[in-house]
Amino acid sequence: MGLGFLITGLVVFAAGAAIGIGSVLGRDAPRERRWLPAVVLVSIGLLGVVSGWLLMESNANRGEALKTGGLAGGAVVALYALWLNDRRRRVEERRQDIERKRHDLESDRAEFDRERVADERFARAVELLGNSADQVRIGGLHVLHGLARSRPAYTQTVLDVFCSYLRIPYERTAEGDSEAQVRKTAQSLISALLPPADHPGPHFDLDLTGADLEYFDLSGRAIGTLTLRWAHLHRSNALWGTQIHGDAWFTKAVSHGMLHANDMVFHQRAWFSGTRFEGPLRVANTRFLGPTTFTGARFLEWVR
Repeated sequence: MGLGFLITGLVVFAAGAAIGIGSVLGRDAPRERRWLPAVVLVSIGLLGVVSGWLLMESNANRGEALKTGGLAGGAVVALYALWLNDRRRRVEERRQDIERKRHDLESDRAEFDRERVADERFARAVELLGNSADQVRIGGLHVLHGLARSRPAYTQTVLDVFCSYLRIPYERTAEGDSEAQVRKTAQSLISALLPPADHPGPHFDLDLTGADLEYFDLSGRAIGTLTLRWAHLHRSNALWGTQIHGDAWFTKAVSHGMLHANDMVFHQRAWFSGTRFEGPLRVANTRFLGPTTFTGARFLEWVR
């Protein structure tokens, strides 16, 4: 009986091994499906071989022999189950990785589309600033302001455009001039885009070289580099409580009216060479923490 179990087990084991080799070489079905019959036959074959081998002993216990053979065959099935679970886990990980890459690709595509739309909005808004109608120019300024609000990466670029508009030569006329309203809108939107004075950063630069400004209010704001070389400040302008974290250039600027510059902090250079203060100047509690010069500056009204 033991010999018969042994021979049968060897035949079945060999058949299972042959099917397993064919499964490795074959490509016509999923590997899990190809391996299942081989595993079953190998498991049965081991049951027969081990049980037959033990039953060939003179004092063999049939129950113990079959039990040992069953354990040997069951071990093969258990190993197959472990391999199958590991394979399914790896397949699931690959699927999740593919899904994650697809999601990242879609996110990148959506971000690219948003950037493209933002660029188009920016270009159209800049074109509006060249329109002859003042209400159209004001609309273009507000479109740029909205773009900077929705896409913070555009903030410095939009501020540069606003400053560039204010640097355009301007002949002052009577009160109520339509261009004056456009320029005041640009000034107020600049102030609206700047962070408060206690903001840790980033800080944005303003280049207002040669600009003609009136009622310009930057009070309580944080600025990077402020350039007002050869600028003209009319009526009343406010910088009180402003912190300038970069250099401040007021060289040859002219303040024609009141300038509120009290409680300011100049963190870097503060250059007032040749600046003319034709109106009153308030500088109470203002601190200059870097190199400062008033060489050639003129104060034609009172300074407090």
